[in-house]
Amino acid sequence: MKTLIALCLIAAFTSFSAPRSIGADKPVPAEKPAAKAPRSIPFHGKVASVDKDAKVLTVGERKFHAASTTKIMKAGKPATLTDTTVGEEVGGAYREVEGGKLELVSLRIGPKPAGEKK
Repeated sequence: MKTLIALCLIAAFTSFSAPRSIGADKPVPAEKPAAKAPRSIPFHGKVASVDKDAKVLTVGERKFHAASTTKIMKAGKPATLTDTTVGEEVGGAYREVEGGKLELVSLRIGPKPAGEKK
């Protein structure tokens, strides 16, 4: 009888203290990569129209929307969208945001400086 109890205790002890390897062979699901920010796309051309109230600049057929984070420069100095006139040469970078809206990342008003290269 003592051997039977001893065997039961040993069996119980080994079953509870054995390392659990259930599911150890299953691979851990990879986390989804964070959504990448849309990349900036360069542009240049002549200003067709400027809506200073809506902060929209039209270059050719494209309408670019200025945001509070848009970096605007004119003659190497900080400027605002109100410094832009129709027919003036501009360049810069934009990114496409939700709804197909083209948001300005940077805007250079005036011709490209002579020292600036591609």
